[in-house]
Amino acid sequence: MSNHYQSFPMELAKGIRMLVLDVDGVLTAGQIFLTDECEQIKAFNVRDGHGIKLLQRMGIEVAILTGRTSKVVEHRAQELGIKYLIQGSLRKADGIVTLCERANIKASDCAYMGDDVIDLPAMKVCRLSMAPNDAHQGVCAKVDWVSSYNGGYGAVRQACEGLIIANGAWQDVMGTVYGVSPQDSGW
Repeated sequence: MSNHYQSFPMELAKGIRMLVLDVDGVLTAGQIFLTDECEQIKAFNVRDGHGIKLLQRMGIEVAILTGRTSKVVEHRAQELGIKYLIQGSLRKADGIVTLCERANIKASDCAYMGDDVIDLPAMKVCRLSMAPNDAHQGVCAKVDWVSSYNGGYGAVRQACEGLIIANGAWQDVMGTVYGVSPQDSGW
C-alpha cells in the first residue's frame, strides 16, 4: 500500500461510525516504560488526541481495543471521552463484536487501526483497516491504508483527518473553527 495522504481510501471511509484503535504501537510509539515500583508509563501524542476529539465532534465514536491492561490507558480514554474500552483482549475479532454490541454499531461501519499481527483478525471484520507507517510488515501488506506517520507520532491524527474529509465534515470541524483547509494540512 502507498503510504501518503492521497492514497487514503475515501470511498471505504464514507459512512464510518466508529474508529477502533489499538494502543501500543498506534496511540503510543510501542514503548512501555516501567518505574522502580513497576508502574507503567506511556507517552501519548496530543495531536492524535485532538484528532480523536474532532472525530467525536462530528459524531464518529472512538473505541480502544488493546491486548494489554493498563490504568494509564483507562485514564487516557476517560480524558478523551472515549466511552468504549476493552483491555486484555487477545482475541480482537471477538473484541470488535463486543464493542459493536455496546455501541449498537455494525462491524461493517467500523474502521480499525492496528500495528501488529494480533490486530489482523479484528481488521478483517471491519470495513476499513489502517496501520501506522512502522507497523509490522505483514500488517502493512494487508491493510487498506498505511499512514505516513509512525505509531504515537501522528498516525491516528492522519487517519482521523482522512475520516473527517471522507465524511464531508472538514469545514464544520476544522475549516470554520480553525481556518485550516485540507490542503493546509497536507491533503
